[in-house]
Amino acid sequence: MKPSLPIGAGLLLFCLCLLYGPRSLAQEEKLWTAGRYSFSDEMGGFTIRGISGRGTEDDPIVLVQEFNAASPVLLVIRTESTALRDPADDIGILFYLRVEAINGGGHPWVEFAFELQEQLNLPSDYGDGLSFYQPGHKVDSIKSDGFRTFKDDFEPYDRMIFTDGVTNPAQSTSFVFPIADFTPKRMFYLVQDPRIPSS
Repeated sequence: MKPSLPIGAGLLLFCLCLLYGPRSLAQEEKLWTAGRYSFSDEMGGFTIRGISGRGTEDDPIVLVQEFNAASPVLLVIRTESTALRDPADDIGILFYLRVEAINGGGHPWVEFAFELQEQLNLPSDYGDGLSFYQPGHKVDSIKSDGFRTFKDDFEPYDRMIFTDGVTNPAQSTSFVFPIADFTPKRMFYLVQDPRIPSS
């Protein structure tokens, strides 16, 4: 008969199996890092395919994402660096994002909306420091190659809606815009909402 392990040793072995065994779903999620920020598709509904760039106006963070359906999804954005190391470097509390959106669903997109949220499911108001760079000059800093016009609203939320265009299934379109996080928070959310014809 094989000798059994003492109770303490058996407990230790069990804990080690939990620690080094198959990881949970939360641990499996990939954080895509560029500049001073990381991005995650952990809330579901879309998949990040790639990332590059530093976050400056000349070298924006390029985030390639595939959207599985025409419904709002949440991109989770995190940073561990809440202070600007070199304001002249223009990286940190203000960064430029280029979203390369792939239409992986079965319907054309006729609009695409973005909304910032500092707290999940709560509108980001004018005073929270999070915005699509409200004081900035936006003529050249906000654009899309698939939609010709956009409208931005600051109250009671920070939202942009791109219109006057179409992105068919299996096609992609890009959106470029700045995000200012003057609070700054270590985590916030970008709602992304591809919209299909209503009838």
